[in-house]
Amino acid sequence: MEKEKQKERKLKRVFLQKKYNLLTTVLVALCVALLSGGGVFWLMDRQVKGLESANQAMGKINTVYNALYYNYYKDVSQQKLVDGALNGMVEALGDPFTEYMNKTESQELNDSISGSFGGIGAQVQKSGSKIKIMSPIAGTPAAKAGLKANDVIVKIDGRSTKDYSLNKAVSLMRGKVGTKVSVTIERNGTTFTKTLTRAKIPVKTVEGKLATNKQIGYIQVTSFSENTAKEFKQTVQSLRKKGAKSFIIDVRNNPGGLMDQALAMSSMFVENGKPILQVVGRDGKPTIYKASNELDDGFKVKEKAIVLINGGSASASEIFAAALKQSGNNVTLIGTKSYGKGTVQNTLPFKDKTELKLTIAKWLTPDGTWIHKKGIKPDVKADYPDVAYLTAIDTTKTYQAGQNSKQIKNLQQMLVFLGYDLDEKSGYFNEQTKQAIEKYQTDNGLTVNGTADKATVESIETKVAQKVTESDNAYQKAVEKLSE
Repeated sequence: MEKEKQKERKLKRVFLQKKYNLLTTVLVALCVALLSGGGVFWLMDRQVKGLESANQAMGKINTVYNALYYNYYKDVSQQKLVDGALNGMVEALGDPFTEYMNKTESQELNDSISGSFGGIGAQVQKSGSKIKIMSPIAGTPAAKAGLKANDVIVKIDGRSTKDYSLNKAVSLMRGKVGTKVSVTIERNGTTFTKTLTRAKIPVKTVEGKLATNKQIGYIQVTSFSENTAKEFKQTVQSLRKKGAKSFIIDVRNNPGGLMDQALAMSSMFVENGKPILQVVGRDGKPTIYKASNELDDGFKVKEKAIVLINGGSASASEIFAAALKQSGNNVTLIGTKSYGKGTVQNTLPFKDKTELKLTIAKWLTPDGTWIHKKGIKPDVKADYPDVAYLTAIDTTKTYQAGQNSKQIKNLQQMLVFLGYDLDEKSGYFNEQTKQAIEKYQTDNGLTVNGTADKATVESIETKVAQKVTESDNAYQKAVEKLSE
């Protein structure tokens, strides 16, 4: 009984303290308004009403918190209640890019920007109740396994992601390098499972080499992290020394990153004073960023350039592509339509090492276009062969004669792409399909059994990926255009 009275007294103290805080705020605001004249009084009166409303709301939240903490039928963690309240407020916005991150999640975000970590290499977002891939990072387990932009992750290690927060899904996919994690993917109405071995996600974000035409430099930018602009400058300088007279900049499957790095790289291709980007906050007034020595340290790329984009090019990579398309000198975009993420996020760190990542503005292209959920269309459309977009095959199953499924149909199309004779591509595993698989197994030193077991499927997919890379139509068109 005494314990219950103590709880009641505590609740009253909290209520009185809140009431006192509210009255103090109101009185101070009124005093300032009265001393400042009628116009300011009206303004402060509006602010007072806003404060009253906010305090009432916070008082209600506090009451609910105390009621749950002290009266719920079993013990409940304070942290769980606080995190639940914070996550609830964030989720109420319906913005997949605004999120409250706990200590672990905050560290993971910081690692992805400036450090290294073990994971599968897929940039993901929350879309409604789904965990969706924005883009796999080139060269990572996710990319090698054939995961693609807009794939939905429905399970992680066999458990449904339906009720997972974005942060929980990310934390489950990350882990010690060399360990395994299985992800079940939904793509175009079909599901399949891939077991990936976590790898060190590369810190270096820029790689360069000479193209088949030795006067063309090919530069791949996988994300925009703290040193991306610096790495890009060094790569351009290196390729120039090797004889490069023009450049292909590949930002396909680049999920974005830091805006300042995108601005710095864009400025390298744009004449000083020309617009690169417009950022519009809630006041509706645009802040225009223009090319300058301050952004690019006086380093300019005046050679002819082509930018490669696709559906996995998002955020900062779209800022870069749009800036070069609209303000750059003689720059062409080749590929397919980009992802379409036109908002800007910032982080608010707390002393307990948690963070709030929130959308603070939208960004517009130099001519004032908002590409959010629309993407950027290339000047020249070119893509990988259709087989590149087939659903990956579920390797937890074995496919054999007499079966019929969409997975078998995809397998048949892959075999045809690799040069094996198949008249039947309907999804029915007939005798001809069996013979084609037996020949493939013989050609590649696999156990010859005429069934598409895990080893056979994984080998076929690897061969297809290699051939797809060699059949990169966008890259080939870029080389042709720069060679003219």
